[in-house]
Amino acid sequence: MPSKDVFEHGPDPENPGWHHWNLKDDTLFNGAVMGKLITRKEGDKCRLRMFPERKHENLQGIIHGAVTLGLIDISMFTTMHVVGSGNAGPSVTLELSTQFIGGGDPARPLDAVTEIMRETGKLVFVRGEVVQEDDCVAAYSGIVRKFAPRS
Repeated sequence: MPSKDVFEHGPDPENPGWHHWNLKDDTLFNGAVMGKLITRKEGDKCRLRMFPERKHENLQGIIHGAVTLGLIDISMFTTMHVVGSGNAGPSVTLELSTQFIGGGDPARPLDAVTEIMRETGKLVFVRGEVVQEDDCVAAYSGIVRKFAPRS
């Protein structure tokens, strides 16, 4: 599980039923680039939500693909913690396959909805979709490699 010293995962009072998914050091990638992230368990799936800002747009005025990829990558680890064994770290992304399906609207929250297909002692296989309500922005699958905690 992520260390309580560096991670904040308590209930989000602004969004009942959701929990924060943020590093306490907001100068690291999650906070500096993605902004506020919240999560909740939905059956055997995990939903990770971000709130797009102007800085997340590309020249066409839609959510930049790199932002979508960042959300997907973070969602794999969130899912390991929320619906998997709870062992989300230390670990790294081994593979991420993404299909962009539609443009993300920066005026609406962007959600990565992820499920674990299989979890072994060292690997976690996931798949999911990035959605905005009923609109699909991307589909993905990935593999995460877990490591033993450093002593």
